[in-house]
Amino acid sequence: MTVRSRGASRARRLIRGVLAALALTSPAAAPAHAELPSDLVQGLPVARLATPPSQHWLWVNDLSFPYMMDGRAHLIDGDTGRYLGALSTGFSFSGLVLPRDGKLIYSPETYFSRGTRGTRTDVVTVYDAATLDVVGEVTIPPKRSSNVPAPGNAAITDDDRFLLVYNFNPGQSVTVVDMARRKFAGEVATPGCALIYPTGARSFFSVCGDGGLLLVELDGKGAVAHQNRTQPLFDMARDPVTERAVRAGNTWYFVTMDGRILPVQAAIGTPVVGQGWWLTSEAERKQGWRPGGVQMLALHIGQNRLYAIMHQGSRETRKDPGKEIWVYDLGSQQRVARIALRAPATSIQLSVDARPLLFSAFADSSDIDVYDPATAKLLRTVEHVATTPILLLTP
Repeated sequence: MTVRSRGASRARRLIRGVLAALALTSPAAAPAHAELPSDLVQGLPVARLATPPSQHWLWVNDLSFPYMMDGRAHLIDGDTGRYLGALSTGFSFSGLVLPRDGKLIYSPETYFSRGTRGTRTDVVTVYDAATLDVVGEVTIPPKRSSNVPAPGNAAITDDDRFLLVYNFNPGQSVTVVDMARRKFAGEVATPGCALIYPTGARSFFSVCGDGGLLLVELDGKGAVAHQNRTQPLFDMARDPVTERAVRAGNTWYFVTMDGRILPVQAAIGTPVVGQGWWLTSEAERKQGWRPGGVQMLALHIGQNRLYAIMHQGSRETRKDPGKEIWVYDLGSQQRVARIALRAPATSIQLSVDARPLLFSAFADSSDIDVYDPATAKLLRTVEHVATTPILLLTP
């Protein structure tokens, strides 16, 4: 199947232009009226992807680190390993945002008028999920954060109404985009507080440098209705939390650099940090076992399971890849499995269905591995998918 990306329309225009130029410059062709084959004139064939998408599809968000002007998002089928399509997503790409109905795709993007320099323009591009065509674009303030991709760089409120984009220039704020009206709605100042963690229909929090949280609730127009900054909830000096949290309902699960899980309930009102628990035993901590990677945690809510990339090293190795995934029951907070990986991983993700697939990627490799988490069996390796696969996203 050939799926048209954004480049397809440009390719079609190029083909038409070349053919027209040949027709005008050829002496034999000037007086003739012969028609060219319609498939060449019309350009590349277009197929449609299923909507809603398969739960076993995976979007691989590609920073394209060696040539950051040309970020990409690649779509593969976890069941077959088939490559389904791609999007061209601009400079310092972080990741797509998938609305719940599966009909559209949102992508915060950055472009420069001279390619690598010139006037900067930030946009939220809206893609048709079936054809991968651009169907809309919203210009936003040119201050989108260009940090190493993290799940909290952009998110959508639980009612799918407002897209939230984290800014850092170096002032910190959140851009609010009304996706129902497809227009910029405003900006929320978040001084000293970073990233976006949705908590309800129109609410989110950011994590502050002192270990506190900034909680924000939006009104129907995307403006701030309520805002509250808490006292420090995390000990950022003794064992800092990483920003790589995962969510189950009203609970966000944060992990510290030493491997302690801290559940945070942060719906509207006063946030509560629950009783923390370790991913490792005392003996394992002495052996240097800790979580690591870029997207180091994954959840399967239906099975109440938490997955973590694990490796051995000092605290400074917290972003290093791991060759094992440890699996925990959230109810008992006990490890129930260890999965040995074919290759090191810096990112993992699970599909959300009753028979999930487990995906893993290493930022320095172009391959994606697909596992059956129930048996720990490697099902397939999809080769040459991306240049720098960072964030993995399932519908």
